[in-house]
Amino acid sequence: MNTQDVQQTLLQRAEQLKYELVHQLNQKIEAHTAAKVHFNMSLTELIELMSNQHLTDSPLFEQLTRLDAALCQLEIGLYGLCSDCEADIEVERLAADPTEQRCAHCAEKYNQEHRHELKLSH
Repeated sequence: MNTQDVQQTLLQRAEQLKYELVHQLNQKIEAHTAAKVHFNMSLTELIELMSNQHLTDSPLFEQLTRLDAALCQLEIGLYGLCSDCEADIEVERLAADPTEQRCAHCAEKYNQEHRHELKLSH
């Protein structure tokens, strides 16, 4: 997948996620704040809003932050590099999830180190 294809895929995901988030946020947050939630908000603005509203435990928040990170990495030329060891992330991993942040080795290590956190969140 070339850079333009990746960017297009990520931007499409961003639009889908924004649509879902705006609807959820408008149902969850205070009425006076909900009027400020709209589809033209940037990913950064949505992340900040969710943080301010203590909605960081939402699976959508994780998706949003991963998507924002991938778009930022793409913009600065670091897309596809592992956030831990800086090696190339396997093509298969990126094809399965374009927001992947770790190579297979580092992902396994991360999951082993944080497995107690994963169990607590379920």
